[in-house]
Amino acid sequence: MNVRQDIDSLLRNYSTEDLLDEANRMNYEEDFYSFFKGGWRYFDPSPFMDGMALEAVAYHLEAVIHGDIKRLIVNIPPRMSKSSLTSVSLPAWTWARRWESSTSGPGVQFLHASYSQSLSLRDSVKCRRLIESPWYRKYWGDRFKLTSDQNTKTRFDNDRSGSRLCTSVGSTLTGEGGNIIIVDDPNAAQEAFSEATINTTIEWWDTALSTRLNNARDGAFIIIQQRLAEDDLTGHVLSKDVGDWTHLMLPMRYEMERHTHTVVGWDDPRGCDDDGVPLVTVLPDGMRVPASAEAAAVLREREGELLWPERFGEKEVALLERTLGPFAAAGQLQQRPEVKGGGIIKRDWWKLWDSDVFPDCDYIIGSLDTSYTEKQENDPSAMTVWGVFSGDRTAYTDNFATNRPMKRKGDNGLINIADHASRFDEAAQVKFNLSASHSSAPKIIMLYAWEEWLEFPQLIEKVAQTAKKFKLDRLLIENKAAGHSVSQELRRLFSSSDFAVQLVDPKGVDKRSRVYAIQHMFSEGLIYAPDRVWAEKVLVQTGMFPKAKHDDLTDTVSMALSHLRTTGMLQRSEEITHSVHESMRHQGKPPEPLYPV
Repeated sequence: MNVRQDIDSLLRNYSTEDLLDEANRMNYEEDFYSFFKGGWRYFDPSPFMDGMALEAVAYHLEAVIHGDIKRLIVNIPPRMSKSSLTSVSLPAWTWARRWESSTSGPGVQFLHASYSQSLSLRDSVKCRRLIESPWYRKYWGDRFKLTSDQNTKTRFDNDRSGSRLCTSVGSTLTGEGGNIIIVDDPNAAQEAFSEATINTTIEWWDTALSTRLNNARDGAFIIIQQRLAEDDLTGHVLSKDVGDWTHLMLPMRYEMERHTHTVVGWDDPRGCDDDGVPLVTVLPDGMRVPASAEAAAVLREREGELLWPERFGEKEVALLERTLGPFAAAGQLQQRPEVKGGGIIKRDWWKLWDSDVFPDCDYIIGSLDTSYTEKQENDPSAMTVWGVFSGDRTAYTDNFATNRPMKRKGDNGLINIADHASRFDEAAQVKFNLSASHSSAPKIIMLYAWEEWLEFPQLIEKVAQTAKKFKLDRLLIENKAAGHSVSQELRRLFSSSDFAVQLVDPKGVDKRSRVYAIQHMFSEGLIYAPDRVWAEKVLVQTGMFPKAKHDDLTDTVSMALSHLRTTGMLQRSEEITHSVHESMRHQGKPPEPLYPV
């Protein structure tokens, strides 16, 4: 029998209505988003509204059911129907599918969790209402039946071994599990900066929920939430870098430098041309750059484009941003729990050093924040390395016996320096021999940074290696208990080395005030950083200060820049101009007249 005969047979044995129903059924089974739209009115009375955000989430949830994604994190603004997709429609669609596997078909067991038991129950009831609707029973009523002995708000089973169990964050899970585990909003928005609540959620994930897959090889995890804090569940999971997680990040306003590209070939359409071809290239180190000059022009116009303008237009989003405030809007709307451009230190104030080699630096210092412990609930130890450079002046010191040798770029691309003819003493100050062209101020570049949880011996070794590698002139250590021990040991072991160790006393000035004291140096464009992973950690932490989980790197930044400022090594252009003018003024007694008066 050929194809034509097959079609003729179908037309004789089935009515047009039957054929249309079968076509609809096949379309719903194959395409989750079509199923979602078809079933919407059976669990939500509001009119359905299409949106790119909905399609993107549906596409990635479908990939989970197909087995293409085993670990999925979705970050999306609030009120985007994420629970309707993930907690209401996904189980119903999965059970309707004819193709069966660990994550597909009526035998799949779902475990759903949310920060609130009432929300978990709400979505459970909606899911059951959808499954029991005439629309659903019409197409898939013969696939399975809900069992009468386990059909409650918290749990319902079907006669094909499938189940949907809902719980709340922190609940006991002994004996329970699932083929697909879904965490839908693990924390409430008002809990964003509750350290106790965040820690409870993380501990519950690590010790309970993460071990509840029925089949660790074939099962799947889904976390879907709006970002609330650096150390929320998304931040915790991504920072651990355990497992192959796919991260679908959907900010309310498009940002090219955070363009989303996922392993299933999906790109944020706001960063694509009319044919769906990405205008953004994702480099091996994760950096996003325009694919061409023409793409760069288009992307500049697309910057800030809204995620779902049909539902959340410019007026509505602007009101949300004002209502939430900068910190909350950055997390909940932009999925970036830091203010764009930073809080006290705005991210955009950092100047990008885009050369492959660092500049010749007149002075190199290290700044160390000590905490010798391996306990990760404490701040780690951290160190940043900084170089002062200027294109039209060289550095010297009043105490130098000879002029300081110029720096050389080493073969390894790092900054090296010739051996010193003499050294600074503790009271020495570097001054700048200003050239006739004094319009530009000296600048500072971050040469390196690290943070680690280290015990005392390992900390000493790490600091010494960094100091020698970058040929430090001076190492700054905060004058506190741990800092005392570290400075004493460094002086004992490396007294003959070329770097000086100096304890810095903040003199009771709180951390926030110290950061405000150096804010103007960033706003005036004096501070540079290269595009490196280690530099990004510093930019993120300083951008989130004072609401970051840790502030060790921020402490090293404020200590280093304050030192350079107070010693006069880092001056603003106006100060340099004033100094030059002052130097031209006669400072002694008036000259004797040539002739008697």
